[in-house]
Amino acid sequence: MLAIGLREMATGVGLLTRQHPTTFAWGRVAGDVMDLAVLGRAFRSDRTDKNRVGAATAAVLGVMVLDVIAGQKLSHSGNGVGAERRRQGGIKVKKSITINQPPEKAYSLWRNFENLPRFMAHLESVRVMDDRRSYWKAKAPLGATVEWTAEITEDLPNDLIEWRSTEDADVPNSGRVRFVPAPGGRGTEVHVELEYDPPGGVIGATIAKLFGEEPSQQVDGDLRRFKQVLEVGEVVHSDASVHRGLHPARPSAETPPLAPRYDGAPS
Repeated sequence: MLAIGLREMATGVGLLTRQHPTTFAWGRVAGDVMDLAVLGRAFRSDRTDKNRVGAATAAVLGVMVLDVIAGQKLSHSGNGVGAERRRQGGIKVKKSITINQPPEKAYSLWRNFENLPRFMAHLESVRVMDDRRSYWKAKAPLGATVEWTAEITEDLPNDLIEWRSTEDADVPNSGRVRFVPAPGGRGTEVHVELEYDPPGGVIGATIAKLFGEEPSQQVDGDLRRFKQVLEVGEVVHSDASVHRGLHPARPSAETPPLAPRYDGAPS
């Protein structure tokens, strides 16, 4: 309890005395996550009052929501934090996968950004605005959403697509995807590189990891689904992803409508 009190005092002093207190705001969110972990252990104990622990958990969750909102507002305000985050450098993600389809098919599906939510689980929508710009809306931890406009910076048909967010993005980011013929005529190697500045910097990225929503984790799943859409025509769902709870293994009675069938041409 003493350590928790000292932590709260330190973040409070930072919030009140620093000109750019964004890191301290996200530090409070990190502290809230640790508090929830402690309360979770307490709830599983037979020696605790479940009602009191439940009430404390609800209170911490309420405070955490307010701390997240404060951290987001500070991250997006014009207080110099954006420049500080650029100096620190963004977080980079590099992933690749081999797909048993020619480069032109892989490029064609990706190049129409409105197809991306078919296999990118964190994307809610992408709306193409013109030949170079598109408007993206994505899921964030704790049920929040982030939005940005992206512009294509380089486009080499069947070979390379590069894009970056505009200056007003909730989460500044950039990306590139290359489509390389695989050795031995085995299809296409898809190489993805992403760079982004998470709200709250490294602390914000650590919090996102705790919720399983950090982009390096997302890209692995996104590429597997991209491969399935190209090779199978749809995202393949496991038995466990369709049937809830304990049950004998069996085929699913229906396929959740998460990915429309791909017919070889952008929609």
